[in-house]
Amino acid sequence: MCFAAKWYGQEPVEFYSTYHNGKAEMVEAAHELLDETDAVIHYNGKRFDIPHLNREFLTQDLTPPSPFAQIDLLNVARKQFRFTSNKLDHVAQQLGIGAKTSHTGFQLWVDCMAGKDEAWDLMKKYNTQDVVLTEEVYDALLPWIPSHPNYRLYHPGADDLLCTNCGGNLRKDGKAYTKVSVFQRYVCSDCGKGCRGNKRLDAATITDA
Repeated sequence: MCFAAKWYGQEPVEFYSTYHNGKAEMVEAAHELLDETDAVIHYNGKRFDIPHLNREFLTQDLTPPSPFAQIDLLNVARKQFRFTSNKLDHVAQQLGIGAKTSHTGFQLWVDCMAGKDEAWDLMKKYNTQDVVLTEEVYDALLPWIPSHPNYRLYHPGADDLLCTNCGGNLRKDGKAYTKVSVFQRYVCSDCGKGCRGNKRLDAATITDA
């Protein structure tokens, strides 16, 4: 019945609903955003939000949006940590970031379906806060996200000494060793993500026995 979204690092949160905009306009707005983006940050979006949106796109005769990467923070929470609960609200509170907006439970959805203005005001506040909270949890989890889209690929000409996760500056942080080679190790001064350089600094000499 509604969705909210924002561009990373920008203030306005966009909100669309069947009540305020009508279903067709709401679905088209979601399609335009996904068609424009390189990556989507969400929480359980791979299994819930995106499949639901794809169904709506199909029923409105819209083509698939341009390909985009998906950064699902629920998967990160499950794979990298052992929180008591992996729900967004719990993870955010554990990190000291904040909490979801309190509401009246399932009754809120019933009241929105009945077209009650106060219910829709609360739904918009709840939905908007979820988006803000997701962005803040993303910032906290950023150095822990495996297979994150490479920042440099989306910014042609970017310095090789920029973090692949966030674009922050890298500083030397010791050496990285494999069984046969040595590489320079780096750590991002902004997000804390560690990585190693591509240039081999030294290598073991292998001879036949």
